[in-house]
Amino acid sequence: MIEVRMASHTAFLQGLALWAPRIPGWSVAAPILRGDREAPFEVAPRPAPGMLAPNERRRAPDSVSIALEVAARACESAGVRPSELTSVFATTHGDLVINHYMSETLVGTPTLMSPTRFHNSVLNAAAGYWTIGCGCRESYTALSASIDSFGEGLLEALVQSEASGKPTLLVAYDIEACGPLAAMQPSRGIVGAGLVLSPEPGPATIARIRWRTMRGTERTLPQARNEELVFGNAMASCLPFFEAIAIARPSILHVGLSPTCLLELELNFQRRCDGSRS
Repeated sequence: MIEVRMASHTAFLQGLALWAPRIPGWSVAAPILRGDREAPFEVAPRPAPGMLAPNERRRAPDSVSIALEVAARACESAGVRPSELTSVFATTHGDLVINHYMSETLVGTPTLMSPTRFHNSVLNAAAGYWTIGCGCRESYTALSASIDSFGEGLLEALVQSEASGKPTLLVAYDIEACGPLAAMQPSRGIVGAGLVLSPEPGPATIARIRWRTMRGTERTLPQARNEELVFGNAMASCLPFFEAIAIARPSILHVGLSPTCLLELELNFQRRCDGSRS
């Protein structure tokens, strides 16, 4: 039950990106999330991060590849220079494939641990690749908040944008779990989401967002209408937000922050966004 509403703030959504194997990009995802088109049965291969050098691109794990893909596409959608944005990278579990590899190697053959895979295991690996790849010297934040990672990442990006008076990039992503960790930290497939949020409107503004934190329980959270597109992924909680953006009607949405706290978003649209800027 929702109890108390806190003071509200305003931000503007300038750009966005969404990627999952059955909805590989916002131009594909938007009409499907609106209900105008059926989702394809075939799945797309993971995106290749074009900003990285060929050797780095080959070595990049799924977590880095999906994070850099949606980060780049969100900046393209907003028409902003990636090197000028502060950023927030949010992931529920980090790279569970590499964590499984490291655990298995430490048990069996610890002297054969790969330095490359080891440095990709840290939570800020994707953020580090991003800032190096696009030459960004602005600050970044890497966070994990279990099932509320999307909400906490979104709140962090909103707060940073308001505090700095500048646009902020949010990148939220999770990949497939494997090995024994999959029983404890389940996640299926790959999902990546990117948003560019600004304290001021601009030519690329998609929606005005009035936001506030509030006391409440996660029982009030909306269920995604297209849950099967990201079913089982640890970042699936981002989908109701993107469904609301695709439909582009004024709406109020709640996103989880903790078992007793929610982020309320009042969305009012200035245009419908069906793809990247040309």
